[in-house]
Amino acid sequence: MKKIILAAVAAGTLSAGPALANGDWTGFYAGIQAGNLDVDTNIGASGDDTSYGVHAGYRWDFGQWVAGGEFEYDSTDVTLGAGAATVDEVMRLKGTIGFDIGRTLIYAAAGWAEVDTSLGSDDGAFVGLGLAYQVTPNTVLGLEVLEHDFNNINGSAVDADATSVSVRASFRF
Repeated sequence: MKKIILAAVAAGTLSAGPALANGDWTGFYAGIQAGNLDVDTNIGASGDDTSYGVHAGYRWDFGQWVAGGEFEYDSTDVTLGAGAATVDEVMRLKGTIGFDIGRTLIYAAAGWAEVDTSLGSDDGAFVGLGLAYQVTPNTVLGLEVLEHDFNNINGSAVDADATSVSVRASFRF
């Protein structure tokens, strides 16, 4: 699945064509996302489920390059193994840097995430890739893939790798 999504991002990049009008990315934005969260642990328990949430941030357009910061919250109900543990939500503080192709933005993301599980809460790092497209000057649709790393969740000796894939819709202010 990861390979399919990365291929879709690459195909969107190649088909973006020349820069188009209304490609200024500077400003505040907020929106919603829906997707899937897939979690694997070091103890063999794994699971995945639908995730949905909200995001808000600000971007600065420097010509060909765009930088930004964002807060994101996802709710989910991932059951790991035979119900040994659950993942309930993930919050992220994200930094992004991307390449401006007019109405299309291709970006890398990295930051800090906090996961809330039935074992307790803990934090970790994440990295990822995203693609955003300005449907109108104020409406943006996107796709984002993030890879998370959580170690020793709440002192339980359980480590988890989580992959989130989200379709996003944002409104620019």
